[in-house]
Amino acid sequence: MTLHNRLEAVFREVFDDETIVLHDETTASDIEDWDSLAHITLMYGIEAEFGIQFTANEFAEFTNVGDLKRSLVSKGVATDSSELLPTTGDAASDAV
Repeated sequence: MTLHNRLEAVFREVFDDETIVLHDETTASDIEDWDSLAHITLMYGIEAEFGIQFTANEFAEFTNVGDLKRSLVSKGVATDSSELLPTTGDAASDAV
């Protein structure tokens, strides 16, 4: 299963919505019920799924799913080579 598919599965479980389809541009405003409590639940679910930990600052820094995916890759989560993450224009971020 690809990083994207695993991430989508976590979102679907946390929000109890099998119709969620993620895109790199997806934000909290795109998903009904994504409030601050759901965000924390989502982050813990992602940590459990991928075996990583976010810092408190990282919890608040993600502006969209693409940012989240880049963070996961930077933490060593393997991604399928066919999953092309869009670049940010930031050389440090794009090096992942």
